[in-house]
Parts: sequence; C-alpha cells; structure tokens
Amino acid sequence: MNRLAKVGLIIIFALVIAALFAPWIATHDVGATDLSARYLPPSSAHYFGTDATGRDIFSRVIYGARISLRVGVTVVIISATVGTIVGAIAGYYGGWVDRFIAGYLFNVFLAFPGLLLAIAMVAFLGAGLNKLILALSIIGWVGYARVMRAQVLKVRELEFVQAARALGASDLYILWRHILPNAIQPLIVQASLGMAGAILSEASLSFLGLGVPPPAPSWGVMLEEARDLATLQTAPHALIFPGAAVALSVLAFNFVGDGLRERLDPRRHVDR
Repeated sequence: MNRLAKVGLIIIFALVIAALFAPWIATHDVGATDLSARYLPPSSAHYFGTDATGRDIFSRVIYGARISLRVGVTVVIISATVGTIVGAIAGYYGGWVDRFIAGYLFNVFLAFPGLLLAIAMVAFLGAGLNKLILALSIIGWVGYARVMRAQVLKVRELEFVQAARALGASDLYILWRHILPNAIQPLIVQASLGMAGAILSEASLSFLGLGVPPPAPSWGVMLEEARDLATLQTAPHALIFPGAAVALSVLAFNFVGDGLRERLDPRRHVDR
C-alpha cells in the first residue's frame, strides 16, 4: 500500500478514535453557549476557539466525527447491500432482467446529478439524520450495482461456475459460494470511495440546511453558521477547523480507496 494510503489510514483511525471516545476527548459541552465568549481565538482554554454563541469548536468538531462516520458507515452498508443484490441478479440472469435493471433502472438514477437528486430526496423526506441516511442510500446503491453487475458478467462464464451449474447447484448457491467471493474486490474499493462521498454529501446538505438540523455538531452545520463574510474576516477559525475536518476525512477515504485499487488490481500482480 502506498504512502498516501497509509496516511489515509492514520487519519481514519484518528477519526474513529475521536468518534468512539468523544465524551472523554471533548473539553466542553457541545451545546453550552456563552455569549460573552463569542469568537474567541484558539487558545489553551479553547483549542479551536469558539463560535458565534461561544460554543467550543474543538468539542463540536470531535462530536461531528460521530455524525459523519455514522452517516458514512450506514449509507455504505445499506447501499452496498442493495447494490450487490441488484447487480448480482442483473449480471447473473441477463436477458430481460438485465435489460430492465441496467438499461432502465440504472439510467433513471444516473440521469440526474447525485447531489441534486439528494437535495430533492431530502426536500421530499424532510430534514433529519435518519432521513438523510435514507436519501443518500436511495441514490447511492446504483454505483455498487453497476460494479457488481460488471464483475458477475465476467465471473459467471468461468469454468468453475459452469461446472457448478452442470452439477445441478442452485442459482443462489452459485451466487453465494462461487460468484460473490470472486467479484467482491472492486466493491471494497467502491465502499471506501463511497464513505468519502457520503461524508461530503452529509456536510453539503447540512450546509444547505437540508441535512442534520442545528444545533447538532455537524461539520456542515458549523460551516453554514460561520459562512458570512464578517466571520471570515474576524474569526476565520470558525470556518477553517470544520472545513479542514471535512477535507481531511474525504481525502483520507479517497487515499485509502486509491491504495486498495492499486493493491487489488490483478494486472499489478501479473506485471510482477
């Protein structure tokens, strides 16, 4: 695994630690306000300074990791599960099943930009963490389904699959025992990149007021609360730290995804 992937793993490990041990790492109550301490600069009392209502930004960034990782992990699990099932069915059975799923169903979801479709879904479902997760899962499964379909189309023609079919194995057995284990590697890469996409989408929708409602310590909410020009000029730390948290998280999962793609690429081993 390359150096950037190792750096990404270190950042992800730090995020997981922050999310798991947030009550012990946070130095202040994330909801405690103190108007006399508005926009204090970073100091030993407030490592990242304070926001417009005197809340400690460091503590809110730490707790924000919980929201981001919860959204990312849940969306990836739901999307990967649904996408794997749908993609495997389309690739294995082919024919009219594949034409309907790949030719029509995929194109319906791919006809709109992902973020625009997410905004429409959240606007329809309403704001809230669980509704945000549902909306991102509804639009996220297509990527996993396309990857799985492409893999199944290749694996189903291999000799061991044909032999299992000739011996009378059921379709479910063949898919579970022979095809999925040999088609799962690209999904691992897709899941890592999907985590980055889910974290970025949550921050974007929360910034637009369509995600996690305030005063939840979401990184997107923190950016939205500090986005005016006056804040940027007088208290840039209110934007810099939550923005850096989003950027580092997305970069970390992208680095790991690229490293996994390079590691799991069969052509890399053939060249050696």
